[in-house]
Amino acid sequence: MSNQAQTAAEPTIWLNREVPKVKRTTVPTLTAVETEPSTECGNCHSLTTNTVLTLNHYVCPECDHHMTMTARQRLQWFFDSVEQELGQEFRAGNPLKFVDSKPYPDRMAEAQSKTGESEGLVVMAGKLKNLDVIACAFDFRFMGGSMGSVVGDRFVQAAEKALAERKPLVCFAASGGARMQEGLLSLMQMARTSAVIERLRLAGVPYVVILTNPVYGGVTASLAMLGDVHIAEPRAMIGFAGKRVIEQTVREVLDEPFQRAEFLLEKGTVDMVVHRHDLIDTTHRILAKLSKKAA
Repeated sequence: MSNQAQTAAEPTIWLNREVPKVKRTTVPTLTAVETEPSTECGNCHSLTTNTVLTLNHYVCPECDHHMTMTARQRLQWFFDSVEQELGQEFRAGNPLKFVDSKPYPDRMAEAQSKTGESEGLVVMAGKLKNLDVIACAFDFRFMGGSMGSVVGDRFVQAAEKALAERKPLVCFAASGGARMQEGLLSLMQMARTSAVIERLRLAGVPYVVILTNPVYGGVTASLAMLGDVHIAEPRAMIGFAGKRVIEQTVREVLDEPFQRAEFLLEKGTVDMVVHRHDLIDTTHRILAKLSKKAA
């Protein structure tokens, strides 16, 4: 065997072996929505960080959709400073011993745990620029913002305080209507709230309603439509009966923008539709005018 054949047959020593290459993996750069808590827009389905949403007053930066705000978020955003919270002493009972898919106390406990609120209406007194104002806001997360006896109690207390101290009253309405678990007691709140609003009117104390998405049922039929001025947020759904119920009754398809804020503005039901970014300044200007104070 030749020397060349021997050399070819010999194994390559390890020093002469080709060093295997290390595969380089690139780590993708994460966007803000992937590293921070984010919320999906219900209209355009874009993701926006909660920080950006808070700074933008819960308005989608992509499509300008006005997202839902909780009652507490709404009032803390609205006021420059909060002096006190009203109505926390009121608590709902169960006089009808009502049971649907679960007992009423269990449903209340579930709503309280979910929202961190004791009821569907939050009332605060505070400063709006140079004005002392009392404001209340419905929390739609709490059993659909339904109006039970405690909601009525809190609203009446807020109105009576506004009447006694001659401070404007503002209501951010967002509700599905009366609370069926309280039956007639819930319907009585329509009369109670309407009566105290009439007392405000006779005394010349301003009452402004800001209609957010959605407002229906007994709330629409009482306190939400008895203001001196009615302001609505863009594309808010406002009505008494729901769209589906009306369609089944009249047997017609009701296309957009039926029951939207812009539709109601055209028909004269609301006085103005105001973007959330302009809402505080607009409300302050109206309250100052009605209170006959410098804006």
